[in-house]
Amino acid sequence: MMCLMFTLASLELIRLEPGFSDIRLPLGAASGLLSVFYLGRCVAFVALGPRDPVFVVFFGSSVTTLLNMVLLIAVSFSMAALSSEQATKDLSVRANQDGLTGLLNRQGFLDLAANELRRRSVTGTSVLILADLDHFKAVNDTYGHATGDRVLQAFAAACRTSVRSGDLIGRYGGEEFVILLSGTGADRAQELTTDISRRLKTTQSPDGITYPTVSFGIAAVRAGPLDLAKMIALADTAMYQAKANGRDTVVRATD
Repeated sequence: MMCLMFTLASLELIRLEPGFSDIRLPLGAASGLLSVFYLGRCVAFVALGPRDPVFVVFFGSSVTTLLNMVLLIAVSFSMAALSSEQATKDLSVRANQDGLTGLLNRQGFLDLAANELRRRSVTGTSVLILADLDHFKAVNDTYGHATGDRVLQAFAAACRTSVRSGDLIGRYGGEEFVILLSGTGADRAQELTTDISRRLKTTQSPDGITYPTVSFGIAAVRAGPLDLAKMIALADTAMYQAKANGRDTVVRATD
């Protein structure tokens, strides 16, 4: 039974995602070794008997007790380390997450987007979208900030539902949001903005209000080093052009 339990524990630890914890592999290896020990103890007990000198020296009660004590100490320190790791990850998530919408905050988005663009600087296309809720100040002034918060949350939910799991979404500031799409072009980005606007319009508001429309600016870089600051500037200019064009529309940036 001990052999079976340690084998299952070892398999579960090894099967965890690589980023789950730095101590998963050492703990998995230790569980595997203990599984082998208890298997050997079982075989020796059946084949040689509990009084055989080989069994007593290598698998006796003293050896088993010593191994269990070492295991107990190792598990105690490992659990402390795991708890510390999880606390650090939780703090990291909180530091990079917008508390209202659950999306990345501005700095969290910029850090991850810069890494993604560096990774794709040689091949591939990336598209950045800036979105701004039209007349959002009027929502706050008319219905209150609580309603305004629910509007922001509804827009964030529409974005999460529309984009792929590998794309980045962040709250850039106030009622402005930013999306980075990797491995796609401006046509796909424009289709995405249409889908997000449609989802927001069809969302039922608990306050009985009509959600505001959205203006989008799209910037795509097809070759060479992908400069995040340049993409944001281009998308920002395009977004303000969408505002000037009457809002509730999409404008593609021209480099």
